[in-house]
Amino acid sequence: MNILEVRDLTVWFPIQSAILRRTSDYMKAVTDVSFSIPEGETVGLVGESGSGKTTVGKAILRLVPITRGEVLFQEKLIEPSTDFRPFRRQMQMIFQDPFSSLNPRWTIQRIIGEPLDVHFPGISRAEKEGRIADLLRRVGLKPEQMRRFPHEFSGGQRQRIGIARALAVEPALIICDEPVSALDVSVQAKIVNLLQDLQEEFGISYLFIGHDLAVVEHISSEVVVMHRGEVVEKASAEQLYSNPQHEYTRKLLASVPTLD
Repeated sequence: MNILEVRDLTVWFPIQSAILRRTSDYMKAVTDVSFSIPEGETVGLVGESGSGKTTVGKAILRLVPITRGEVLFQEKLIEPSTDFRPFRRQMQMIFQDPFSSLNPRWTIQRIIGEPLDVHFPGISRAEKEGRIADLLRRVGLKPEQMRRFPHEFSGGQRQRIGIARALAVEPALIICDEPVSALDVSVQAKIVNLLQDLQEEFGISYLFIGHDLAVVEHISSEVVVMHRGEVVEKASAEQLYSNPQHEYTRKLLASVPTLD
């Protein structure tokens, strides 16, 4: 069973004229993108900056409006008029920049506890604190660190906090928007391994957005390649990396640094 199906997803942003404020044209960010994510699997979405991959992730979560196309979650069509709040608990996001995605004025306890307050309004204070402590342990941090502020942590630790926040409401799908691109190489491997361990433990599905093909190959079972807002190739990770069919995919693979 597919946990997510994206069918002909299109996101065009209107360009308005300066005088009459009428729509004169469209900025075509994403056009007719289709793919699916099986339960418990990871699909990589790759492409250069500006290819539209982050827009796809945001459109799935209704963070940007969809021009046309369909999104199905657990075989249920999410209509434009559908109340998205029940789906938001099941679909979470890990953002690219761990420095700007956490409120600097909030403690870690409040950052991770906020989604619990929203989606589990009946949770007691003791239950919430215990849940936060358990989440911190699972992502490799200490429970006593929950009363600290984001500036007291390194970049890798902040991304672990972002992962804990996404896990707090027990989602079935997490969209990872280049979650390691802002981190040192040594830290990247630890975060990717953590995501894989959590997937094995909880059966979470991932849409892993990135431009680093070496990282995407390590974590993904299937890869979708985007170029200028469109999908140019879809294949299993093994097939795509060993025998790429599209010229753009071959160029992306050729750009990956090697020890040679």
